[in-house]
Amino acid sequence: MARSSGILMHISSLPSPYGIGTMGEEAYKFVDFLKAAGQNFWQILPLGPTGAGDSPYQSFSTFAGNPYFIDLDLLEKSGYLSRSDYEDIDWGGSANVDYDKIFKNRFKVLKIAYMNAREPLRAELKEFRTQNEYWLETYAMFMSLKFHFDLKPYREWDEDIRLRKSEAVELYRESLADEIDFWVFVQYMFFKQWNALKKYANLCGIKIIGDIPIYVAEDSADSWSHSEILWLDENLTPVRVAGCPPDAFTDEGQLWGNPLYDWDALKKSGYDWWIKRIEGAFKLYDVVRIDHFRGFEAFYTVPYGAPNARGGEWLKGPGMDLFRAVREKLGDVSVIAEDLGDLTQEVYALLRESGYPGMKVLEFGFDPNIDSEYLPHNYPKNSVAYIGTHDNPTVIGWLESEPNAEFAKEYLRLNDEEGLNWGCIKALMASPADTVIIQMQDLLGIGAEGRMNTPSQLGCWRWRAEKGYLGGGIADKMYKITRTYKRFK
Repeated sequence: MARSSGILMHISSLPSPYGIGTMGEEAYKFVDFLKAAGQNFWQILPLGPTGAGDSPYQSFSTFAGNPYFIDLDLLEKSGYLSRSDYEDIDWGGSANVDYDKIFKNRFKVLKIAYMNAREPLRAELKEFRTQNEYWLETYAMFMSLKFHFDLKPYREWDEDIRLRKSEAVELYRESLADEIDFWVFVQYMFFKQWNALKKYANLCGIKIIGDIPIYVAEDSADSWSHSEILWLDENLTPVRVAGCPPDAFTDEGQLWGNPLYDWDALKKSGYDWWIKRIEGAFKLYDVVRIDHFRGFEAFYTVPYGAPNARGGEWLKGPGMDLFRAVREKLGDVSVIAEDLGDLTQEVYALLRESGYPGMKVLEFGFDPNIDSEYLPHNYPKNSVAYIGTHDNPTVIGWLESEPNAEFAKEYLRLNDEEGLNWGCIKALMASPADTVIIQMQDLLGIGAEGRMNTPSQLGCWRWRAEKGYLGGGIADKMYKITRTYKRFK
């Protein structure tokens, strides 16, 4: 990656009168802002439909798009909705995302659009279905069954369909045909709007950095339809689940609960499912950040049903064998390795052999007794540098709570007149790292209330920008900083 920079801003965080950010007008305005600010990249969080805890890292499908991001005004302009169908609904106001209200109301509106569009779009929907056969039919059936069984996890469905017995699959495919067609329509509209937005961004010189979680959710179409690649027992119950050991975030570790992969089974298939997954990601994004990269060298396992992650153990992952298979099938794709966490020499060796840029986080660097790899002067050229990620406090929130804040301010030469956030941005932009990504909240100088996620804590993923947030000359200021530190041609 050439010397460059970009902004991290998830779709959900864009302003919107309908409770959550969408792929509509505000998304196009954000692309215009990125261009005016001299940026090369727009980084987003995973685009999949959110499941438990509203986390983009716990999705009902690794291939599908989030229905919440479908813009209702664009549906109205296409003639599939009337403004009265959605204008007076309580979407939760303009502050943080109210996922409960979004869930209760969004699908009702999308059902109206489906009823209006299914005949005019019959041919397009049929073609979309054919093009995405590998994952779409299973996802559409999974979501139809999910609502049929009152939103229960799939492991609580009737045994015949839980185990995907052929007679049950055919029976439900026939009885739920209209519901299945609805979920196909939802994905068609998501990809139609996303592809248009991505095309616009690319024409403006902006590449999209997307994110894929290492694991699939336990309650997902992926787990239900691809049990052969997961470490499950005969009842499709996970034997052990994913997490990470106690760390700076929590004394009890992080118990993610995702089923783990059967890497032996995946290897026998030539890693076919993983290759299709990465190939699918590159249909959405220009660059893919693979979450929890260290889990490919060794992954942390916790017994299923454990109350916390303290009693886990590390097991060996596929290492370069997987990435050689990916390279053989897909070529030299643009990947960022999220290599944060408890790193060993073996993880560093895997990163070097892969050639992928790793990540550096400024907020991790400030122990005055250590010349940390996270201090900007130590960043390797082949890396992507952040002040903080979606899992960290905003830079203002961090400086207010960081025990070594005085050392940080001295090292970064921060002052209130310039703005503490701008001093951090400059320090990062001046670093040797090829790529720098700044969270939008840090560009705006928002405090602790702008934090996107606190690991292992519920009620996250809700921050939204206020309408008019792109004013105040921040595009010009960012353009000048970007030019000063030679991050665009």
